[in-house]
Amino acid sequence: MIDTHAHLDPAEADDVLERARDAGVGRVIVVATTLTDARAALELAQRRDGVYASLGLHPHEAANATSAELAELRVLLGERGAVAVGETGLDYFRDYAPRDDQRRLFDAQLALAAELGLPVVIHTREAEADTLAALASFAGTVVLHCFSSPGLLETALERGWYVSFAGNLTYPSAGALRAAAAQVPAERLLVETDSPYLAPVPLRGQRNEPAYVMHTLAALAQARDGDLAALGEQIEANASVAFAL
Repeated sequence: MIDTHAHLDPAEADDVLERARDAGVGRVIVVATTLTDARAALELAQRRDGVYASLGLHPHEAANATSAELAELRVLLGERGAVAVGETGLDYFRDYAPRDDQRRLFDAQLALAAELGLPVVIHTREAEADTLAALASFAGTVVLHCFSSPGLLETALERGWYVSFAGNLTYPSAGALRAAAAQVPAERLLVETDSPYLAPVPLRGQRNEPAYVMHTLAALAQARDGDLAALGEQIEANASVAFAL
């Protein structure tokens, strides 16, 4: 199985990855949100089999992001082990950075993804209209990370985007997410932990880690009334295509 989106503390990453393997999670995409994270994620991906890096600047970083940082990000994205741009996008829920700055940083990373031919991993919270506007002219592979915006589903299905579900799919209040999950074509589904956040039921409230993606996979299979093993194989294949693994 694969966890397509995990944030790992470098000091604990090796132990976390061993626990993941013991749980049947043999591949992990480690996601960076700052340049410091990006350097660490890339080092881990180059050192460990089955580990890959998605490198980006989170919208929370937009107020202070510089052209020099984007230039370094471009260099890192060309290194062995880097498989995607992101997470990047817009976050109007926290609003930790001015929205104009968020949009500029998002556009710059979309341009990098287009230039380098890499998929883009999207973070969007309460910014559906501007997210769609930014992606309107992007022709590459899109992954909607930690999907929680049913309003984006119609466009995602129309444009063939990948839709990735995290531990919040398992929460009792997540009926709308489970309904959305049932509508996504099997070949466009992904699962993730978004660790250390959003630990799934029955581990809710604990620190999340890649081993726990199996709980989200089980909830996804139940939401789709499908076979667990077959769904796991399908998602493995989807991730291999989406990220060219």
